[in-house]
Amino acid sequence: MTAVAIPVFEQQDNAPSGRRIPGNKGIWVGITCEFVEFLVLFVVYFVARAHFPESFEQGTDRLSRVAGTVITLLMVTSSFFIACSVATMRAGKRRQSIYWLVSGLVVALGYPLAKYMEISWNLAHGINGESGIFFTVYYYLTFNHLVHATWGILGILWVLARHLAGGYSADDHAGLEALASYWHATDIIWLVIFPFFYVLA
Repeated sequence: MTAVAIPVFEQQDNAPSGRRIPGNKGIWVGITCEFVEFLVLFVVYFVARAHFPESFEQGTDRLSRVAGTVITLLMVTSSFFIACSVATMRAGKRRQSIYWLVSGLVVALGYPLAKYMEISWNLAHGINGESGIFFTVYYYLTFNHLVHATWGILGILWVLARHLAGGYSADDHAGLEALASYWHATDIIWLVIFPFFYVLA
């Protein structure tokens, strides 16, 4: 199953103050599609686990929990930095907002690097997509998440470019909010994936 929606980061809906959702309707359509896609994949996970419980119990012990934990810390930290970028922009502190966003980008770039190192470690230990049903589901789910995270990283780059060009202000920063919403959604999905594969034995 491939990704189904491209995030939208730049439109702002006019809604009364205090009642407006962060970002814009387009990004929430994308987030909803992302959640539906992973909901289907999680159903596949539970069906496979119910039919092959021993494979899933043994598979968890073969994965690197260090790699899973590092990725989790990178995702959570990056989300925190981007949330700080939104908060400082709302307060009219544009320069600080840019610094936070750059920090979020740097940490976010650690995710594909950590994933590459994890996959290299897996392959060196004979773990690939044909090593059993557990690893087939593992690779399919985590690669799908990596695709969505890559979209998010590209979104950070786009929003950062606009931010540096003065495209946002304290009163108009819907693109930054949309990015944060999408990145937080991707973070939440990883926080579900992490225990499924690295913890639950």
